[in-house]
Amino acid sequence: MVSTDFRTGSPNWIDLGSPDLAESELFYGAVFGWTFESGGPDAGGYGFFRNEGRTVAAAGPLTEAEALPAWTVYFRTEDADATAAAVAEAGGTVRVPPSDVMAEGRFAQFTDPTGGNFAVWRPGRTRGLEAVREPGALCWAELHTSDLAKALRFYQRLFGWRTRASEVPGVDYTVLCTAEGSDPFEASFGGAAGVHPRVNVGWLVHFAVADALLTTDQVRKAGGSIVIPPEQVPTVGRVAVLADPFGAQFAILEPEPRR
Repeated sequence: MVSTDFRTGSPNWIDLGSPDLAESELFYGAVFGWTFESGGPDAGGYGFFRNEGRTVAAAGPLTEAEALPAWTVYFRTEDADATAAAVAEAGGTVRVPPSDVMAEGRFAQFTDPTGGNFAVWRPGRTRGLEAVREPGALCWAELHTSDLAKALRFYQRLFGWRTRASEVPGVDYTVLCTAEGSDPFEASFGGAAGVHPRVNVGWLVHFAVADALLTTDQVRKAGGSIVIPPEQVPTVGRVAVLADPFGAQFAILEPEPRR
């Protein structure tokens, strides 16, 4: 599962592109209890969602032309410039070239050859998220793509990811694992599947929750919408796909206890 070990190729940051940060702060505060802290006058509106004082996500205004509100997953890289070159060579698009964020780290944003947006973060002073795998924090990253084989080849070329078939009976799903780590559970951080008619193409962030039914109700009351209502997935837990008031999709996972 996602961890703060932040091995190469694992998710180490997520952020939200929002057309109204004040409204997003109210929504995610009501749903997860997050607070928002501005990055300061030089951050261009960018800031950090905190849960019990620890950073669990970030958010900023939409900066790209015709960009839609959405969550972006960042993967750890040791060299953002080399990754950007590899993205271009492998048929992806460099949307935002590598740039330094003061002494905090270096990032770049891309689109894979099947249309999924993602980013990388090379840690500097900021290693990544301060909390994961607990209620209100990132616990899984899932790719929905129209060409699974093509997408997997692309990401394996960038990060050396390992894959394995899901153990859930009757489900066509690929589990993604970092190149490092001998324990399959600890090395896994996400999954990949084909296109779902109600889920946007690209990366879908999953937040852990203690009660998926209650959180879904909170989303509705706060002005969000239900894309896929809570469903029980054998050996995984209860999962729902939701959207904030601006249409940015995310998922929640009430995990089954690990045996």
